[in-house]
Amino acid sequence: MRTRRSTLRSIVRSVWRPDRFASVAVSILLLAPAAGAAAEAVTCGHSQEPRIVVQLLFGRSAGVTQAAWSGFVAQELTPRFPDGFTVIDSTGQWLSPQQGIIKQDSKVVEIVLPSDTYDASKIDAVIDAYKRQFRMLSVGLIVQTACVRF
Repeated sequence: MRTRRSTLRSIVRSVWRPDRFASVAVSILLLAPAAGAAAEAVTCGHSQEPRIVVQLLFGRSAGVTQAAWSGFVAQELTPRFPDGFTVIDSTGQWLSPQQGIIKQDSKVVEIVLPSDTYDASKIDAVIDAYKRQFRMLSVGLIVQTACVRF
């Protein structure tokens, strides 16, 4: 008879495979924050308004040149978010079970949207296009509510 601890270990081991982990992590990032952000009520003051702030975290491995990135922005981001967004150059790292710590250049895209115009399908389309075009396993996604003033 298996103990609870050994059963739990086998469940964790079956999920903690790099190919499955990336998929599970991306699913959690995509679903949980978006649902919470849309439902969360925020009271803002000082002439600020409640908005949805979306951050996309794009890793830039060797195949993603500046020219390729600029093309991606022109073809995928600008048409979906014509009101604007911010692109921030960054450096990130993550722990690969096979290779240890992986460091890479990255881009953070921040999009501030009115609460009533948040459209997850646009975000998903951008993420899917990036993963497909540059053969990436995942794109980080953070969705939160904030008080904003421009």
